[in-house]
Amino acid sequence: MLEQAKNALKHFEITGAAGEISPYGSGHINDTFLVKSTPNLILQRMNQSIFSNPREVMENILGVTNFLKKKIIHAGGDALRETLTVIPTLTGEPLYQDDQGEYWRMYYKIEDAVSYDRVEQEQDFYESALAFGNFQQMLSDYPAETLHETIPGFHDTEARYQVFLEAVEEDVCKRAKNVMEEIAFYRDRKETACVLGNLQAEGKLPLRVTHNDTKLNNIMMDKKTGKGLCVIDLDTVMPGLAVNDFGDSIRFGASTGEEDERDLSKVSCDLHLFRLYTEGFLRGCNGSLTEMETAMLPMGAKVMTYECGMRFLTDYLKGDTYFKIHREGHNIDRCRTQMKLVADMEAKWEEMAEIVQTCSQESVPSVRP
Repeated sequence: MLEQAKNALKHFEITGAAGEISPYGSGHINDTFLVKSTPNLILQRMNQSIFSNPREVMENILGVTNFLKKKIIHAGGDALRETLTVIPTLTGEPLYQDDQGEYWRMYYKIEDAVSYDRVEQEQDFYESALAFGNFQQMLSDYPAETLHETIPGFHDTEARYQVFLEAVEEDVCKRAKNVMEEIAFYRDRKETACVLGNLQAEGKLPLRVTHNDTKLNNIMMDKKTGKGLCVIDLDTVMPGLAVNDFGDSIRFGASTGEEDERDLSKVSCDLHLFRLYTEGFLRGCNGSLTEMETAMLPMGAKVMTYECGMRFLTDYLKGDTYFKIHREGHNIDRCRTQMKLVADMEAKWEEMAEIVQTCSQESVPSVRP
């Protein structure tokens, strides 16, 4: 792979001499390399098993980053540090296809910045919320419908519910009898799978530019200030719902347990972290969300947690063919942690709604009707 990377590097329009090239980062989807140069560069091989149309992915990324750059420059910011910069190939393309059919792309490395794989300090979680909220605000007037849906139905929870029912019916691994309680949990909450889609169909939730992978490690933090600097990993930028981006952050970052925790007594939705993230997200959005979007933030958290757990259960029923597992029953352990989080959110529903209402009044100048 390293030799392939060295060959791909020759096809990009870079200034100065490129030095040492080496594997970089902890990502699990694309193969990433650091190229020592002035400035330093990031070279990636795109994973076609996940993204079947890399050109559409790059069209989305170019559209969004060019849009952001104009706004950053207008605000007096540093466009080279506050959003990704795609480096073209020698022929002016945003990606290069090698003779083995692999697609490669290149960015400038964002210097003096760091990302974190998990929440170690509360302030980092808040800064990630502020950054993702600001990302949402800056793109609030971007024509989301012009973006490609690079992973069709990625957060179509109702469609995923139907896939789950089919997996139960087919029961190809004869595992359904072992997880009847889990199956019943998701069936009993069918309305959760439909609520956001119904609101969107009724025109009550607008289509937005969404990131769709709003984990802490997709924010670059400035080493000097500790502030959220740049949203990265834009492969899943697509048309979607803002409440889903908020919800996935809560599912991942406000949980008191690991995603595959077996001791469910350790798993709950931390309301302090929920409040912290809500404050940061709404402050970053700066009034760009509608009243309905703001009111539905708790539902976004519940739906994303419900959807994720249902996907783990579906994969378990199908024989663990999608998510990587590291032990027997790993996917059902993951499913149960998400179930516990959903149930805990339901128990804390009024408190979550009150937190959102309070934060919406305190953190933003206005909320659009």
